[in-house]
Amino acid sequence: MVDQNTEVFNWPPLESNPEIFEEYMNKVGLPKEWTFGEIYGFEEDLLAFIPRPVLAVIINAERLKKTEDKQKGDASVPVEYYMKQTEVLDNACGVIACLHAILNSSDQVKLAEDSILGKLKESAKSMTPEERATALENNTEFQNAHKSHASQGQSNQASEQSEVKHHFVAFAVNKNKQLVEFDGTKVGPLVIAENCEDVLMGSIKEIQRRLADGEISESLSMMTLNGRGE
Repeated sequence: MVDQNTEVFNWPPLESNPEIFEEYMNKVGLPKEWTFGEIYGFEEDLLAFIPRPVLAVIINAERLKKTEDKQKGDASVPVEYYMKQTEVLDNACGVIACLHAILNSSDQVKLAEDSILGKLKESAKSMTPEERATALENNTEFQNAHKSHASQGQSNQASEQSEVKHHFVAFAVNKNKQLVEFDGTKVGPLVIAENCEDVLMGSIKEIQRRLADGEISESLSMMTLNGRGE
């Protein structure tokens, strides 16, 4: 449902908490067989505990080279879904990362057509990345879901955009087997690696590179979109 006559909704930031993301996305239509899990570290024994398959990786990190970072990407990279992050959606990067993770995994994630996610996916097919951003801005069903889940969590919620230092992005594999970063503040999707067979390990390698090169701070959290497991 879209209402063009309401006041501009202030999208409060989400806490980087897999339980909150799972509840939120289940509410808008993510099937129960898919969930979000926390990545506790880079060690192989910690990564081995994550249920497979892993469809996407979402990180919440502080960018140390923000201006240069925003200049990356290529709008021509073939992906199922990419949207821009507008000023109105400045604090909605957690939701945008979820949309990028889920809607670029349509071979595995089957959405009900009458769900909020299913309707958004269908309506977005003919839209540009900018139009998709505007559609989310005005989507009152998403706004209502967002209100209840943005108030959850243990950390103090930032009240001003200047207080929000971290930024959510998603990593997923496209139809050409390229590992792609999805970030609505960039020029377009960013190809990270070719011939990617493991989105988890490919993403971990890229995150470690960014840490080593000083592109992001060590203050970060990571999670996966993965099967629920046994």
